[in-house]
Amino acid sequence: MPKTPVDQIVAGPIEPGVKKKNPILVVDGVRRTFGGLTAVNVDHVEIPAGAVTALIGPNGAGKTTFFNLLTGFDKPNEGSWNFKGENLAGVPAFKVARRGMVRTFQLTKALSLMKVIDNMLLGATKQPGENMFRALFPFTWKQREADVEERAQSLLARFKLDAKKDDYAGSLSGGQRKLLEMARALMSDPDLVMLDEPMAGVNPALTQSLLHHILDLKEQGMTVLFVEHDMHVVQEIADWVIVMAEGKVVAEGPPSTVMSDPAVIDAYLGAHHDTDLGTISGQLEVAEEMESDLIRHEVEEEAAHDGK
Repeated sequence: MPKTPVDQIVAGPIEPGVKKKNPILVVDGVRRTFGGLTAVNVDHVEIPAGAVTALIGPNGAGKTTFFNLLTGFDKPNEGSWNFKGENLAGVPAFKVARRGMVRTFQLTKALSLMKVIDNMLLGATKQPGENMFRALFPFTWKQREADVEERAQSLLARFKLDAKKDDYAGSLSGGQRKLLEMARALMSDPDLVMLDEPMAGVNPALTQSLLHHILDLKEQGMTVLFVEHDMHVVQEIADWVIVMAEGKVVAEGPPSTVMSDPAVIDAYLGAHHDTDLGTISGQLEVAEEMESDLIRHEVEEEAAHDGK
């Protein structure tokens, strides 16, 4: 599927926090601290509707914590965010999902001791049979139950898990559990699907299948926001990339632009990634830029010792 053109995504100069033409999610001043550590400190970011957005950054950048905050699994110290124009700050996770924003987890949350089909049925919303009073009158919920089961069967077939529907979820491979979690998320007909490292721990044979399914979500009109470390995956499927480092958004833009951004290179590899630290001149260069008399003195002293 062709990527969404940049001019259809942004409404101004490309920089961290740039406004989008049609944002589905708008985040303002979200901050989360743990003791003296600031895990998330996002001033402003917008997620474009109908596109595939990758959230990247080094380990510890705050990506998963950011996901947890937006989806109601954690609470920020301050800040707000709007989804489709509706404030979701302080809304619990189950209500966030009901409003059309669902997420998967880096470590899958499949219920291992339940069958695959039962895992799927749990993901459906608006089931009148769950009401204590209406449960007494099967004619009020039988049709809905049949519709839910038909949708579950259809999604399992789409994700090539239909042959496993009566197996226990715990018997699935890591990649199959990722597929199950993605399929279960779609049971609620979401508008925004948030995937936390969907490729992590997946057998290479299933990677292309997962990529296809992510692009298929976009083709069906959904918005996708996913966390990923594999830059080849990001370049292949992302329309837009947002980069986090030390809890902040440090860069964003189309994949081709972001990958060459100095702020991104520094975040992943350090400011001196292209300096040869095996030479005296390289070490002195780092010391000079860090304005560190201590490092400079140690390097010069070692050089003098080696010259004797």
